[in-house]
Amino acid sequence: MRIALIQQPAGFDRKSNLEKGIAALEKAAAQGAGLACYAELAFERFHPQNRAEPGFARLAQPIPGPVTDAFCARARELGIVVVLNLYERDGDRCFDTSPVIDADGALLGKARMIHITDYECFYEKGYYTPGDTGAPVFDTAAGRIGVAICYDRHYPEQMRALALAGAEIVVVPQAGSVGEWPDGLYEAELRVAAFQNGYFTALCNRVGAEDQMVFAGESFVCAPDGRVVGRAGTGTEEILIADIDLAEVEQSHARKLFLPDRRPELYAEWLARR
Repeated sequence: MRIALIQQPAGFDRKSNLEKGIAALEKAAAQGAGLACYAELAFERFHPQNRAEPGFARLAQPIPGPVTDAFCARARELGIVVVLNLYERDGDRCFDTSPVIDADGALLGKARMIHITDYECFYEKGYYTPGDTGAPVFDTAAGRIGVAICYDRHYPEQMRALALAGAEIVVVPQAGSVGEWPDGLYEAELRVAAFQNGYFTALCNRVGAEDQMVFAGESFVCAPDGRVVGRAGTGTEEILIADIDLAEVEQSHARKLFLPDRRPELYAEWLARR
């Protein structure tokens, strides 16, 4: 199967950003991709680089809504699975959310970012409610897909939960800046997650200069044995295409050895002592 990670900048014009995203989806499908993934808040500026001001919720949008409707229509026409990331408003709460759309255009559901950080240029606690969707895995035409949104990837508990739910691919929408992960640390982190859990990991990052930050790009895909099988450039607007074989999931060390040999009854006891 072929997957596409769409690494693009976002300007102030949301309509233009959306049009660019749809055009990239069409290009990915034309190149034979069965799955297309987008970076964190792909169609708008990265709001948390600045502290939240009163009325911040007006920046958010419903799911389903105009953006998901547009992608559902194009996904159905192109026969491609799509993982988005949007700033979602649900009543008086706002979330960092990834809707998952199947190749027939059906909105299968959404994953909300569980863990919310707060430090310079990532003032996320002012914008986001901690997610309440758990770690869902979606059955799609492109395989069983889980999502770990940006900061969530740092939590082995969530990465393991996705494996236990049967994920074959874990998509990581990210907003990562230049120099944020020295010496390939984030790449190493997801190589280890892929190896320990027996799935593909696909990190899709933003690119471009904004108010406070310059986003790095450097999107990549890791196989279940920890190999990097595709890597995008630094600071480049591009569509990273990677060919993957989902048969590697069941043949991985994690699925044949690590997961069957787990001792969850002991882990529960250890955690009860904390």
